[in-house]
Amino acid sequence: MPFCFHQEKCDCCAHFPHGCFECCIKCLGGVPYASLVATILCFSGVALFCGCGHVALTGTVSILEQHFSTTASDHALLSEVIQLMQYVIYGIASFFFLYGIILLAEGFYTTSAVKELHGEFKTTACGRCISGMFVFLTYVLGVAWLGVFGFSAVPVFMFYNIWSTCEVIKSLQINMTVPGDQICVDIRQYGIIPWNAVPGKACGPILENICNTNEFYMSYHLFIVACAGAGATVIALLIYMMATTYNYAVLKFKSREDCCTKF
Repeated sequence: MPFCFHQEKCDCCAHFPHGCFECCIKCLGGVPYASLVATILCFSGVALFCGCGHVALTGTVSILEQHFSTTASDHALLSEVIQLMQYVIYGIASFFFLYGIILLAEGFYTTSAVKELHGEFKTTACGRCISGMFVFLTYVLGVAWLGVFGFSAVPVFMFYNIWSTCEVIKSLQINMTVPGDQICVDIRQYGIIPWNAVPGKACGPILENICNTNEFYMSYHLFIVACAGAGATVIALLIYMMATTYNYAVLKFKSREDCCTKF
């Protein structure tokens, strides 16, 4: 889109009686705002999920090694899985950065700005096929990311249970009703470490001290932020679904008509 600072340098200004201002307003009217909002939301959500999730997983391994599984062989498999997940996070961040830019470019391609600034608006079978591929891929990613969102809520649930147990211990100490040593959290019941892991559980003041450590505090809140980032990415993909579906319909059914899309 040309910059309308000088009328003699702006080709589209000659077509509007009020000069460059009307030209620029017309250009802005063809921006795919839905795709733009979805791209910003997708980038933000993926960045939160990947960045916070990576640091939170590192803190989780530290907590397990120090308090729940002192033998390295007991949590060796878990450490390998977490390390693999961290590498997957790098791939997810790179993929969605490129895919978001591609979908945003596809949204601009099907706007009225492209039609009005570059002449006759024509599509080919290959172009419609590529647009349809984006629709299918976006739907698949949306369903897959729903699973990622549900999976990211699992560590939040686990950390919340530990935190709430610590709060119960504090309240019991204040009320002097039941000894806090009888309140325990057994990580082995979640299946992340084997049943023969030592000690496998923490009770009373030991559990309370775990909740007061920086690793627990940071990991708990980072998992919450990562889960929120996954939810934001789901919303962004839903917007992408609507945008790509609408754009595909325009390319397929209305390419011969004098119409435009601002989605």
